[in-house]
Amino acid sequence: MSQRPSALTRPTSSKRRLKDLLLQKDNRVCADCGSPDPKWASTNIGVFICLKCCGVHRSLGTHISKVLSVTLDEWSDDEIDSMIEVGGNASANSIYEAYLPEGISKPGPDASHEQRSKYIRSKYERQEFLKPSLRILSNPKKSSLKTSLSSKITDSFRSSSSSSQKSEGMVEFIGMLKVKVIKGTNLAIRDMLSSDPYVVLALGKQKVQTTVVKSNLNPVWNEELMLSVPQDYGAVKLQVYDHDTFSADDIMGEAEIDIQPMITSAMAFGDAGMFGNMQIGKWLKSNDNALMDDSTVNIVDGKVKQEVNLKLQNVESGELELELEWIPLDQ
Repeated sequence: MSQRPSALTRPTSSKRRLKDLLLQKDNRVCADCGSPDPKWASTNIGVFICLKCCGVHRSLGTHISKVLSVTLDEWSDDEIDSMIEVGGNASANSIYEAYLPEGISKPGPDASHEQRSKYIRSKYERQEFLKPSLRILSNPKKSSLKTSLSSKITDSFRSSSSSSQKSEGMVEFIGMLKVKVIKGTNLAIRDMLSSDPYVVLALGKQKVQTTVVKSNLNPVWNEELMLSVPQDYGAVKLQVYDHDTFSADDIMGEAEIDIQPMITSAMAFGDAGMFGNMQIGKWLKSNDNALMDDSTVNIVDGKVKQEVNLKLQNVESGELELELEWIPLDQ
């Protein structure tokens, strides 16, 4: 493993430390396919990856690969420290690609989703390219970096044999959807006088959720959640729950978000950065959806965004305010 650059050990801001790491030569291309200028990272593996490979990493599950955007997500100091400790793509690949069998080659930037998925699953989920000795902490005199990384590999894949049977099949992703859950209003009471609400979003087999807000019927989250959008996407399913410590969580309403108007409009306009602020589409309120009013799709500062106000369904009361942002594959 290469020694960490001294510049990264100086006390600097978290974002600067991450930026410095990304500027290393080996981190300027995707660790899995070699695409230039990767903007995503697997924080528990310690590699920078492109958006196309990011979609495959997300399908592995966070117990194998926890994916964050370098530019869009907030990083903890621990996550940045973990990336720096690994040392970059070259150091990580010296572990995960220590032994490439004859006839096996890395996918290139133009590889199909099937080729990427096969290689990435072999590399991280099935560990086919690891030397057996790298999986075992048998030598207490190994460097702390190798010991830490070997421990990380062992822990990360402890449940991979069972989860691989349940992982979703080959899915072609067309982009990412960032959902900012802003706030709830007049939510239903599920405890004695209040509720402990949180929001769950689901798209296909993916599921993400906000934190729990204690004893609040008008919670403010301002939390950003990310979903990979497959080629054959459907509606995003939203549910609000009341967290209970000693019993099953109670439902506090649900709704569906039709993302087709946003994606269709975004793809029709192409590079949103080429246009000024303008409306490019609309999701219309009707008796068949949960919209409180028409929801317009807009280009705002070069980004495709949509404000959505929902009346929660199958519940006595409750409204939710969201902001959607479409992130195309090439961003």
